[in-house]
Amino acid sequence: MFTIEQIKTAHAKVKSGADFPKYIQELITLGVLGYDTFVIDGHVEYFGKNHYRTTATETYTPLLVAESVQKERFIEFLVMHQEGQTDYLTFCNHAAQCGIAQWTVNIIEKTCTYLDKNQNSILIEKIPI
Repeated sequence: MFTIEQIKTAHAKVKSGADFPKYIQELITLGVLGYDTFVIDGHVEYFGKNHYRTTATETYTPLLVAESVQKERFIEFLVMHQEGQTDYLTFCNHAAQCGIAQWTVNIIEKTCTYLDKNQNSILIEKIPI
């Protein structure tokens, strides 16, 4: 099974959202089936075959996630990030400002779903891999 250290090595190559498809390819190679990222503190829960789970507990200073969702503004920030204009922490701050509490990547379905505090799906993107 994969380790957090292997995932960190793959993630270290990500400088912006433009690098995301390559990162997903590396996770597939490691056997990662998906993961949940929690915007409030940055911890990530990864899962693989046979109910395998591991958590990256390295976090940042907690962010205040807005109560109301600003979907259109979030999409603008997301596009900026995907174009390589922002780093990861800046994107997390933008997500929090727009009411995004979590995103869930499903590698099997090739989707990334952004959720609010109540687990409502705000945006589902296809991952270009």
